[in-house]
Amino acid sequence: MDFDFSSEQMLLRQTVRKFVDDEILPHIAEWDAGGAFDPAIWKRLADLGLMGVCIPEKYGGSGMDYNSLAIVCEELERGDTAFRTAVSVHTGLNSMSLLQWGTEEQKEQFLVPQAKGEKIGAFGLTEPGAGSDVAALSTTAKREGDEYVLNGQKTWISLCDAADHFIVFAYTDKSLKHKGISAFIVERTREGFSSKAIKGKYGIRSGNTGELFFEDVRIPASNRLGEEGEGFKIAMASLDNGRFTVAAGACGLLMACIEESVKYCQTRSTFGKPIGEHQLVQQMIAKMEAGFQMSRLLVYRAGEMKNKGIRNTRETSLAKWQACDFANQAADDAVQIHGAYGYSDEYPVARFLRNSKAPVIYEGTREIHTLMQADYVLGKREDRKLNRMLPAWPFED
Repeated sequence: MDFDFSSEQMLLRQTVRKFVDDEILPHIAEWDAGGAFDPAIWKRLADLGLMGVCIPEKYGGSGMDYNSLAIVCEELERGDTAFRTAVSVHTGLNSMSLLQWGTEEQKEQFLVPQAKGEKIGAFGLTEPGAGSDVAALSTTAKREGDEYVLNGQKTWISLCDAADHFIVFAYTDKSLKHKGISAFIVERTREGFSSKAIKGKYGIRSGNTGELFFEDVRIPASNRLGEEGEGFKIAMASLDNGRFTVAAGACGLLMACIEESVKYCQTRSTFGKPIGEHQLVQQMIAKMEAGFQMSRLLVYRAGEMKNKGIRNTRETSLAKWQACDFANQAADDAVQIHGAYGYSDEYPVARFLRNSKAPVIYEGTREIHTLMQADYVLGKREDRKLNRMLPAWPFED
């Protein structure tokens, strides 16, 4: 076991932290209130090599390991969940799926510009009637010669209005249930495609989230990702990567909660002493720290398994479940420590609490992950090696 970060990883953390301190934190209150962040951030992320941090150099990425992606997500969510979400969706759910399942032609056409930050990728799985129950989706893709005709709707799609490419899941044969789902790469420019943002979200307000609509969208067969009927398997493998980034981001939110709470404890006094000297406040701070340290160990264990090319569905599920729960509790405690001020926008902890709820729900609710972990322990669930695994690190030329 090696619990030390490499010099390259430590430099990466310093770089992303400086970016967050200089370019996100001074503006995030305004962006959160306005419901959008400055799109120039995309170029800055690309300039720093963060849009493809764990994508091999031959596909336009930075070629760093998967735990480097975790570091990026940690530090971005310390600034705001919206920025980690953007990297989660673009890199974790889309680009890493292309890396794992795409043909060489698809990688050249779609992965390379995404890893360079020239194009933005997103992921279309959830529907109005299909969330945790993926097999309940109603979007269809009918084969007509060398094309598929896509019809349906997706919802709660991050980067719905910003992305250029979407990985979309649809039934090619509904009679086969989940074995009849296939995956497709859909470009925004396809005729019949449209998107619409969802307004009035409780949290992650500066992030773009919304709906996708497909009305007789014609897609070349060459844009199918994997084989017909592999869509469910691709979706679950993609969620392993997405959940990994969500768990890492939760560690960043825990860091932010600790930083802001400690700062407030050092400036606020009650009953003749700093509030940090009150034992019940100390208890909340201690729980934050314990949650942070445990979550980080779970996250980086999953990342090391990714580096070794080992399937990590069980480990990533546990990391996502626990880290997001710890972050949600920490944000609630951070508001409590700040008292009435925590219930206002004068301090960032109210935003932390609003942002912390969504990750407990998306990419597998805490209830889904609870059942998954019980099934593993009871011997009712077992992970097998996939026919296409995410490449181990260091990457081959």
